[in-house]
Amino acid sequence: MTAHAAARRRITTAFADAGVTGQLHAVDIDTGTALGVGSDTLVPTASVHKLCLVATLYRQSSLGLVDPTRPVDIPAENRAPGATGLSAMRDAARLSLRDLASLAVAVSDNTAADLLWDTLGLDTVNATMTGLGLTRTHAVQTMRELFATVREDAAGEPAALTDPAVVARLRALDPTRTNRSTPREITALLTAVWRDEVCPGEYGEELRAVLGLQAWSHRLAAGFPFDDVRVSGKTGSLPTLRHEAGVVEYPDGGRYAVAVFTRAASTDVTLPAADAVIGGAARIAVDALRT
Repeated sequence: MTAHAAARRRITTAFADAGVTGQLHAVDIDTGTALGVGSDTLVPTASVHKLCLVATLYRQSSLGLVDPTRPVDIPAENRAPGATGLSAMRDAARLSLRDLASLAVAVSDNTAADLLWDTLGLDTVNATMTGLGLTRTHAVQTMRELFATVREDAAGEPAALTDPAVVARLRALDPTRTNRSTPREITALLTAVWRDEVCPGEYGEELRAVLGLQAWSHRLAAGFPFDDVRVSGKTGSLPTLRHEAGVVEYPDGGRYAVAVFTRAASTDVTLPAADAVIGGAARIAVDALRT
Protein backbone atom coordinates (compact mmCIF):
# COMPACT_ATOMS: atom_id res chain seq x y z
CA MET A 1 0.00 0.00 0.00
CA THR A 2 1.39 3.44 -0.92
CA ALA A 3 1.66 6.24 1.64
CA HIS A 4 -1.16 8.14 -0.03
CA ALA A 5 -3.41 5.08 -0.13
CA ALA A 6 -2.73 4.50 3.57
CA ALA A 7 -3.57 8.15 4.29
CA ARG A 8 -6.84 7.90 2.37
CA ARG A 9 -7.76 4.81 4.39
CA ARG A 10 -6.96 6.58 7.67
CA ILE A 11 -9.04 9.60 6.63
CA THR A 12 -12.03 7.42 5.76
CA THR A 13 -11.71 5.60 9.09
CA ALA A 14 -11.47 8.93 10.96
CA PHE A 15 -14.67 10.17 9.31
CA ALA A 16 -16.50 6.97 10.28
CA ASP A 17 -15.20 7.09 13.87
CA ALA A 18 -16.49 10.67 14.17
CA GLY A 19 -19.95 9.68 12.94
CA VAL A 20 -19.75 11.56 9.64
CA THR A 21 -19.40 10.96 5.96
CA GLY A 22 -16.83 13.19 4.35
CA GLN A 23 -14.95 14.37 1.30
CA LEU A 24 -11.47 15.89 1.28
CA HIS A 25 -8.96 17.30 -1.14
CA ALA A 26 -5.49 18.52 -0.22
CA VAL A 27 -2.84 19.87 -2.58
CA ASP A 28 0.71 21.15 -2.29
CA ILE A 29 0.31 24.68 -3.68
CA ASP A 30 3.83 24.74 -5.15
CA THR A 31 4.22 21.22 -6.57
CA GLY A 32 0.61 20.33 -7.37
CA THR A 33 0.93 16.97 -5.60
CA ALA A 34 -2.53 16.12 -4.27
CA LEU A 35 -4.42 13.62 -2.17
CA GLY A 36 -8.16 13.21 -1.98
CA VAL A 37 -11.16 11.28 -0.73
CA GLY A 38 -14.23 11.94 -2.86
CA SER A 39 -12.50 15.00 -4.31
CA ASP A 40 -14.90 15.45 -7.22
CA THR A 41 -18.11 14.92 -5.29
CA LEU A 42 -20.55 17.82 -5.66
CA VAL A 43 -21.20 19.26 -2.19
CA PRO A 44 -23.38 22.03 -0.71
CA THR A 45 -20.90 24.71 0.24
CA ALA A 46 -22.86 26.67 2.90
CA SER A 47 -20.64 29.51 4.18
CA VAL A 48 -17.54 28.10 2.49
CA HIS A 49 -18.95 29.85 -0.60
CA LYS A 50 -17.98 33.14 1.03
CA LEU A 51 -14.46 32.30 -0.23
CA CYS A 52 -15.78 32.71 -3.78
CA LEU A 53 -17.57 35.92 -2.83
CA VAL A 54 -14.58 37.59 -1.19
CA ALA A 55 -12.18 36.42 -3.90
CA THR A 56 -14.49 38.01 -6.48
CA LEU A 57 -14.53 41.31 -4.59
CA TYR A 58 -10.73 41.51 -4.69
CA ARG A 59 -10.50 40.35 -8.32
CA GLN A 60 -13.02 43.01 -9.36
CA SER A 61 -11.10 45.56 -7.30
CA SER A 62 -7.79 44.66 -8.95
CA LEU A 63 -9.44 45.17 -12.35
CA GLY A 64 -10.63 48.64 -11.33
CA LEU A 65 -14.30 47.61 -11.51
CA VAL A 66 -15.06 47.98 -7.78
CA ASP A 67 -13.65 50.32 -5.13
CA PRO A 68 -13.16 48.12 -2.03
CA THR A 69 -13.15 51.21 0.19
CA ARG A 70 -16.64 52.25 -0.96
CA PRO A 71 -18.86 52.79 2.10
CA VAL A 72 -22.14 50.90 2.44
CA ASP A 73 -25.03 52.06 4.62
CA ILE A 74 -26.43 49.15 6.62
CA PRO A 75 -30.00 49.57 7.90
CA ALA A 76 -30.97 47.98 11.19
CA GLU A 77 -33.80 46.06 9.53
CA ASN A 78 -34.01 43.01 7.25
CA ARG A 79 -30.65 41.48 8.09
CA ALA A 80 -29.80 37.87 7.28
CA PRO A 81 -30.08 35.39 10.18
CA GLY A 82 -26.88 34.72 12.07
CA ALA A 83 -25.29 34.64 15.51
CA THR A 84 -22.35 36.92 14.77
CA GLY A 85 -21.35 40.31 13.40
CA LEU A 86 -23.93 42.60 11.82
CA SER A 87 -26.47 39.75 11.84
CA ALA A 88 -26.45 39.87 15.64
CA MET A 89 -26.33 43.67 15.99
CA ARG A 90 -29.35 45.94 16.36
CA ASP A 91 -28.42 49.40 15.12
CA ALA A 92 -27.69 50.94 11.73
CA ALA A 93 -24.04 51.02 10.66
CA ARG A 94 -21.75 52.08 7.80
CA LEU A 95 -18.79 49.99 6.62
CA SER A 96 -16.60 49.71 3.52
CA LEU A 97 -16.88 46.77 1.14
CA ARG A 98 -13.53 45.39 2.27
CA ASP A 99 -14.51 45.62 5.94
CA LEU A 100 -17.70 43.73 5.11
CA ALA A 101 -15.46 41.09 3.52
CA SER A 102 -13.42 40.91 6.71
CA LEU A 103 -16.57 40.33 8.78
CA ALA A 104 -17.85 37.72 6.33
CA VAL A 105 -14.64 35.73 6.83
CA ALA A 106 -13.65 36.51 10.42
CA VAL A 107 -16.99 35.62 12.04
CA SER A 108 -18.94 34.29 9.02
CA ASP A 109 -21.27 37.29 9.17
CA ASN A 110 -24.24 36.48 6.93
CA THR A 111 -25.46 40.08 6.69
CA ALA A 112 -22.01 41.28 5.65
CA ALA A 113 -21.91 38.53 3.03
CA ASP A 114 -25.35 39.46 1.70
CA LEU A 115 -24.34 43.10 1.30
CA LEU A 116 -21.44 41.88 -0.84
CA TRP A 117 -23.74 39.56 -2.80
CA ASP A 118 -26.06 42.55 -3.39
CA THR A 119 -23.13 44.67 -4.59
CA LEU A 120 -21.39 42.14 -6.81
CA GLY A 121 -24.31 39.97 -7.95
CA LEU A 122 -24.51 36.20 -8.18
CA ASP A 123 -23.70 36.32 -11.90
CA THR A 124 -20.42 38.18 -11.33
CA VAL A 125 -19.29 35.71 -8.66
CA ASN A 126 -20.22 32.77 -10.88
CA ALA A 127 -18.50 34.31 -13.90
CA THR A 128 -15.35 34.82 -11.82
CA MET A 129 -15.33 31.17 -10.81
CA THR A 130 -15.92 30.04 -14.40
CA GLY A 131 -13.10 32.33 -15.54
CA LEU A 132 -10.79 30.57 -13.11
CA GLY A 133 -11.80 27.21 -14.61
CA LEU A 134 -14.05 26.26 -11.69
CA THR A 135 -17.02 25.19 -13.77
CA ARG A 136 -18.72 23.13 -11.04
CA THR A 137 -18.60 25.96 -8.48
CA HIS A 138 -21.90 27.81 -8.67
CA ALA A 139 -24.02 30.06 -6.45
CA VAL A 140 -27.80 30.13 -6.80
CA GLN A 141 -28.73 32.13 -3.69
CA THR A 142 -27.66 34.68 -1.12
CA MET A 143 -27.43 33.79 2.56
CA ARG A 144 -30.86 35.28 3.30
CA GLU A 145 -32.35 33.22 0.46
CA LEU A 146 -30.60 30.08 1.68
CA PHE A 147 -31.96 30.45 5.22
CA ALA A 148 -35.41 31.24 3.83
CA THR A 149 -35.46 27.78 2.23
CA VAL A 150 -34.45 26.24 5.56
CA ARG A 151 -37.34 28.01 7.30
CA GLU A 152 -39.78 26.97 4.59
CA ASP A 153 -38.64 23.34 4.56
CA ALA A 154 -38.90 23.20 8.37
CA ALA A 155 -42.37 24.79 8.20
CA GLY A 156 -41.12 27.70 10.30
CA GLU A 157 -40.34 25.45 13.28
CA PRO A 158 -36.63 25.59 14.27
CA ALA A 159 -37.16 22.61 16.59
CA ALA A 160 -38.03 20.53 13.53
CA LEU A 161 -34.37 20.69 12.49
CA THR A 162 -33.63 17.96 15.05
CA ASP A 163 -35.91 15.62 13.10
CA PRO A 164 -33.81 13.57 10.64
CA ALA A 165 -36.75 13.33 8.25
CA VAL A 166 -37.05 17.13 8.09
CA VAL A 167 -33.30 17.61 7.71
CA ALA A 168 -33.22 15.06 4.91
CA ARG A 169 -35.51 17.22 2.78
CA LEU A 170 -33.73 20.55 3.27
CA ARG A 171 -32.96 22.10 -0.10
CA ALA A 172 -29.97 23.82 1.51
CA LEU A 173 -28.30 20.41 1.85
CA ASP A 174 -28.96 19.35 -1.75
CA PRO A 175 -26.01 20.39 -3.95
CA THR A 176 -28.24 20.45 -7.02
CA ARG A 177 -30.50 23.08 -5.42
CA THR A 178 -28.14 25.30 -3.42
CA ASN A 179 -24.68 26.87 -3.65
CA ARG A 180 -22.23 24.17 -4.56
CA SER A 181 -18.71 23.12 -5.53
CA THR A 182 -16.34 20.18 -5.15
CA PRO A 183 -13.42 19.77 -2.72
CA ARG A 184 -10.98 19.80 -5.66
CA GLU A 185 -12.37 23.09 -7.05
CA ILE A 186 -12.28 24.80 -3.66
CA THR A 187 -8.60 23.91 -3.21
CA ALA A 188 -8.01 25.08 -6.79
CA LEU A 189 -9.50 28.46 -5.83
CA LEU A 190 -7.31 28.69 -2.74
CA THR A 191 -4.26 27.67 -4.77
CA ALA A 192 -5.02 30.43 -7.26
CA VAL A 193 -5.34 32.96 -4.43
CA TRP A 194 -2.01 31.96 -2.94
CA ARG A 195 -0.33 31.99 -6.37
CA ASP A 196 -1.59 35.53 -7.12
CA GLU A 197 -3.69 34.17 -9.99
CA VAL A 198 -6.98 35.62 -8.67
CA CYS A 199 -5.52 39.08 -8.17
CA PRO A 200 -1.88 40.19 -8.03
CA GLY A 201 0.15 42.53 -5.88
CA GLU A 202 -1.40 44.45 -3.01
CA TYR A 203 -4.87 43.07 -3.76
CA GLY A 204 -3.60 39.49 -3.52
CA GLU A 205 -1.77 40.24 -0.30
CA GLU A 206 -4.85 41.89 1.23
CA LEU A 207 -7.10 39.02 0.11
CA ARG A 208 -4.83 36.47 1.82
CA ALA A 209 -4.72 38.64 4.94
CA VAL A 210 -8.53 38.76 5.03
CA LEU A 211 -8.73 34.97 4.65
CA GLY A 212 -6.40 34.71 7.65
CA LEU A 213 -8.81 36.56 9.94
CA GLN A 214 -11.17 33.73 10.80
CA ALA A 215 -11.80 33.52 14.55
CA TRP A 216 -12.79 29.84 14.74
CA SER A 217 -10.06 27.32 15.60
CA HIS A 218 -12.09 24.19 16.45
CA ARG A 219 -12.03 22.64 12.96
CA LEU A 220 -9.16 22.94 10.46
CA ALA A 221 -6.77 24.79 12.78
CA ALA A 222 -7.28 22.17 15.51
CA GLY A 223 -5.25 19.73 13.41
CA PHE A 224 -2.23 22.06 13.37
CA PRO A 225 -1.74 23.26 16.99
CA PHE A 226 1.66 24.88 16.46
CA ASP A 227 2.65 28.50 16.98
CA ASP A 228 4.74 28.55 13.80
CA VAL A 229 2.13 26.99 11.48
CA ARG A 230 -0.35 29.48 9.99
CA VAL A 231 -3.86 28.34 9.10
CA SER A 232 -6.20 30.52 7.02
CA GLY A 233 -9.68 29.06 6.64
CA LYS A 234 -13.40 29.49 6.13
CA THR A 235 -15.97 27.30 7.81
CA GLY A 236 -19.41 26.31 6.58
CA SER A 237 -22.24 25.03 8.78
CA LEU A 238 -25.83 23.95 8.30
CA PRO A 239 -27.89 21.23 10.02
CA THR A 240 -25.68 18.08 9.99
CA LEU A 241 -23.07 19.84 7.77
CA ARG A 242 -19.66 20.89 9.05
CA HIS A 243 -17.09 22.10 6.54
CA GLU A 244 -13.87 24.03 6.36
CA ALA A 245 -11.47 24.96 3.57
CA GLY A 246 -8.22 26.81 3.97
CA VAL A 247 -4.47 26.99 3.55
CA VAL A 248 -1.87 25.59 5.96
CA GLU A 249 1.54 27.31 5.84
CA TYR A 250 4.67 25.84 7.50
CA PRO A 251 7.76 27.80 8.57
CA ASP A 252 9.86 25.84 6.04
CA GLY A 253 7.83 27.38 3.20
CA GLY A 254 5.50 24.44 2.63
CA ARG A 255 1.93 25.53 1.91
CA TYR A 256 -1.07 23.31 1.34
CA ALA A 257 -4.67 24.04 0.34
CA VAL A 258 -7.18 21.74 2.06
CA ALA A 259 -10.97 21.40 1.77
CA VAL A 260 -12.95 19.11 4.07
CA PHE A 261 -16.74 18.69 3.72
CA THR A 262 -18.65 16.49 6.19
CA ARG A 263 -22.20 15.45 7.01
CA ALA A 264 -23.10 13.95 10.39
CA ALA A 265 -25.52 11.12 10.99
CA SER A 266 -26.77 12.93 14.10
CA THR A 267 -28.80 16.15 13.97
CA ASP A 268 -27.30 17.33 17.28
CA VAL A 269 -25.96 20.88 17.07
CA THR A 270 -23.02 20.12 19.36
CA LEU A 271 -20.79 17.31 18.07
CA PRO A 272 -17.17 18.01 19.07
CA ALA A 273 -15.86 14.87 17.36
CA ALA A 274 -17.44 15.95 14.07
CA ASP A 275 -15.74 19.33 14.30
CA ALA A 276 -12.39 17.88 15.34
CA VAL A 277 -12.21 15.30 12.55
CA ILE A 278 -11.95 18.15 10.03
CA GLY A 279 -8.58 19.13 11.46
CA GLY A 280 -7.58 15.53 12.05
CA ALA A 281 -8.31 14.46 8.49
CA ALA A 282 -6.58 17.53 7.09
CA ARG A 283 -3.49 16.77 9.18
CA ILE A 284 -3.33 13.20 7.88
CA ALA A 285 -3.52 14.50 4.32
CA VAL A 286 -0.95 17.27 4.75
CA ASP A 287 1.46 14.95 6.58
CA ALA A 288 1.21 12.51 3.65
CA LEU A 289 1.93 15.32 1.17
CA ARG A 290 4.98 16.38 3.21
CA THR A 291 6.42 12.84 3.40
